[in-house]
Amino acid sequence: MVSFFSAIQHIGSFFVRSQICSFLSIFFIASISFPMIADAHAYSASYTKITMDDKKTEVVFTLDSLSLIELLPDIDRNKNWVLEKSELEKDRHHLEELITEGLTLDRNNKEVTPMVEKMKLVNKENKEFVSTTMTFPAFSPGDTIVYNDGFYFNDTGANYVDLISADFMGQTSEAVLQGKERTWTILLTEVQQEQGQDQTTQPDTGTAQDHPEAVKPVEKSSTSSWFSFFKLGTLHILTGYDHLLFLFASLLRKQTFKQYAAIVTSFTIAHSITLSLAVLGWITLPSRFVEAVIAFSICYVAAENIFRKEIRRRWTITFLFGLIHGLGFASILREMSIPKSHLAVALVNFNLGIEAVQLSLVLLLLPLLSYIFKLKSSRKIVIYSSYAIVAMGAIWFIQRLFF
Repeated sequence: MVSFFSAIQHIGSFFVRSQICSFLSIFFIASISFPMIADAHAYSASYTKITMDDKKTEVVFTLDSLSLIELLPDIDRNKNWVLEKSELEKDRHHLEELITEGLTLDRNNKEVTPMVEKMKLVNKENKEFVSTTMTFPAFSPGDTIVYNDGFYFNDTGANYVDLISADFMGQTSEAVLQGKERTWTILLTEVQQEQGQDQTTQPDTGTAQDHPEAVKPVEKSSTSSWFSFFKLGTLHILTGYDHLLFLFASLLRKQTFKQYAAIVTSFTIAHSITLSLAVLGWITLPSRFVEAVIAFSICYVAAENIFRKEIRRRWTITFLFGLIHGLGFASILREMSIPKSHLAVALVNFNLGIEAVQLSLVLLLLPLLSYIFKLKSSRKIVIYSSYAIVAMGAIWFIQRLFF
């Protein structure tokens, strides 16, 4: 009788493992066949560069081609999820309509009609983008300018962000449009100077003459505040499923609170270092390599959970891989070309957004893990979960290395 129940137990265990393996196999094949579905960064980012001078206003809007295909499915004629040069040329008129209707630039509450100068395919961070250059008339001091981005505005499921970098007569500014905040408003004013000093700092004697020196933008909206970069950091980590999965895998094995604290701290310090260095332009590595190593880091930590009997000093591994993860975090800010004078504030707030999400995740996970570790089946839960994590990391690794 004992042997009979033992056989039944083995058969049940084998069936469960077979089901898990079958599920992972199907998921693996599906992800290889449709690599876009399992993208670890499921958000759409556009980059807007606004340059103003006394002759014209130039707006360069750059959006990833996958988003354009999603918005205009018919432009992908061969249905390979790649926008080719021939397809771009054939459907340029429809793309121009989409972009000029999705983006508006108003002067004093009146929409200004742009002229589309050129449209081309460009590569950024191992992704294909479509860059559209538009020109508007020159703006003057006293003008109130409103930039509106309507892409994905009514699509609550889309994580869309527009990163703006603007140059106004030598004055630079940055803004982040995301969520329901899609309007950026500025007021162009003249900088008045008195004998080499700013007039606002001098008493009014009534004897000096004012000389306008330059146009100075005064931002009227809140989208370029520190909170915008904070929210951008939270969005980037929330849609960076690979970073979250690495952190989860690092915490999955039972450890002391001191060890958990060391893991989280080392990861934070490491990615903060390389995030700053990458945005400053001091470190540059191919994005394909960075993303592949991030996927490998997930596999490595999950494999340790399966095969290592004891986990000691995991913070060292977390620190080393955290340096690579920081390079992945930096990609979205690096494309903005933020001036160094503004970079410190943007970096700090972006990083604070990342840390807020990570800390929240850890605070949610630790009580759950503490409960799991009290169960008799905790070891099996950790092992099976780690196998699933290895499979996901392997899928991303293959995609990023070969596709």
